[in-house]
Amino acid sequence: MNSLWVLLFWLAVVVVGYWIYARYVGKSVFEVNKDRATPAKMYMDGVDFMPANKNVLYGFQLNSIAGAAPIVGPIVALQWGWVPALLWLGLGVFFIGWLHDFSSAMISVRNDGETFGAISYKLISSRARKILLVFIYFYLLLIAAAFGHVVTSGVSGDATLPLPMLVVIGVAFLVGQMIYKARVNIIATTIIAIALIFFSIWLGTVWSFTFSYTTILVCVLIFGYFSSILPVWRFIQPYNYASVYVVYFGIIAGVLGIIIGHKPMTLPAFTSWSIGMGPLWPILFVTIACGAVSGWHSLVSSTATSRQLENELDVKPVTAGAMFAEFTIAIIAVIVCATAFADKAAYVAKVSNPAGIFVSGLGGAITSLGLSMGYAQALAGCMIIILALTVINLVFRFMKVATAELLGDAIAIAKNPHVATIVALILTFILVKTGSWLYVWVLFGGANQLMASLALLLVTLFLVKQSKNYKIAIYPMFFMYITTVCALFYTAFFKLIPGAFSGQLSGAKIFGNLLSAAFAILLVICALILAYDGWKAFRRYRTGEAVAPPAGAERATA
Repeated sequence: MNSLWVLLFWLAVVVVGYWIYARYVGKSVFEVNKDRATPAKMYMDGVDFMPANKNVLYGFQLNSIAGAAPIVGPIVALQWGWVPALLWLGLGVFFIGWLHDFSSAMISVRNDGETFGAISYKLISSRARKILLVFIYFYLLLIAAAFGHVVTSGVSGDATLPLPMLVVIGVAFLVGQMIYKARVNIIATTIIAIALIFFSIWLGTVWSFTFSYTTILVCVLIFGYFSSILPVWRFIQPYNYASVYVVYFGIIAGVLGIIIGHKPMTLPAFTSWSIGMGPLWPILFVTIACGAVSGWHSLVSSTATSRQLENELDVKPVTAGAMFAEFTIAIIAVIVCATAFADKAAYVAKVSNPAGIFVSGLGGAITSLGLSMGYAQALAGCMIIILALTVINLVFRFMKVATAELLGDAIAIAKNPHVATIVALILTFILVKTGSWLYVWVLFGGANQLMASLALLLVTLFLVKQSKNYKIAIYPMFFMYITTVCALFYTAFFKLIPGAFSGQLSGAKIFGNLLSAAFAILLVICALILAYDGWKAFRRYRTGEAVAPPAGAERATA
């Protein structure tokens, strides 16, 4: 089949999903109101609560949610065939993904910009809050270690990347200063930022240099430290806004390249129900996360974006719009991979390096616009690193917030932003340097999608409490919850534990398998407890029983 048909599928999902379904939910279910004051305006503190122009915030949201996952996940999932991958991407983003991101931001906006920890305390129970915060911290630590490794290995292994990455960071500070301090016109600021970044990418191809893995890792962690403690307008927001133009270019150039090239999909449409990774259900649905639906997005939308919205009308273009853009990145990844290999054997031989497949494939698509292959591949490489580094931009900030909410009342120093951030940085350094994160990385897909189901649980309870149409959230929540719990169960009892006793692993790897299995089982137990507490809360709200907010519930701050 020609790849142009895939683009038509993508177009239909975006048009109907964004302009019809998302409009209905925003207007009829959440009743967005341009006259309702947002937390960014009510609590503007110049640190976390800071009203932002929706165009700036859109770039912030897209860069923040994407990471490298919408590229890696779909490419790996092509082992089942490109039809299952496309169907889950399209149906997932249409019925769940954009709704998950949009509603996560909305329930935070309607709760004074509170985080999920505080919202779960109000809607469910104190126990639910503690379990959710512990889960979130573990989940964030796993993300920090994995993406810290991705960025470090990518930059240290490619001599063309260090220079543009340094320039992007410098431009971020420049953009923040120009917009918020010097009050320079945003169009002029944007033009300057784009020119500097794209010139630096070209310069990196002719003036390249390398650093060691450890040096880059330390630099990445220093980057994470300042991202965590600086006011959002000073670095995080302008970094995401300025660097997102590389992502925009990659998306537009990729789509145009596909249209011009219109190559056939040479990989199999479907291979088999079960492959080495496991059965299509539930494993495919945790292999493809970003691009369809991802729990990480709920944390970005509720903990960061909700505190920067100027107007409730901005929630749809910022959150749903960014989600459909990420869906586009995933579609491009599927096409460039499915059209790049003559047969499955050639693809399987290289699937262990999905980022390399994407850089080569997107680079080839971009060359159809007249750019040289060297510059095109440098752009594609920068796009992946920028997306991955954006996760680092936020993950330590979220860990700081989770630490304060979980331990702040019992241990006063946990509320200190520097202490909480440094502890997170040390833990991340240990996991990355020792390679320990690899043992539990197998759980990322399940943990990530479980986070999405828990976010949808909170959305469901919020809607039923407000006597709104909660069915739009509860059915996706059931699907995500059942699928991810089954995926974690399968991973623990059919992969990790049998692998540990197969006699084919060394002592350290046996321990790693059993440790990962224990974490998987723990996640399932936590999910069951949260489901039980959530069901009790749901019944209370359905029967109309009055439930007073828990004593001491208050607006959470970073």
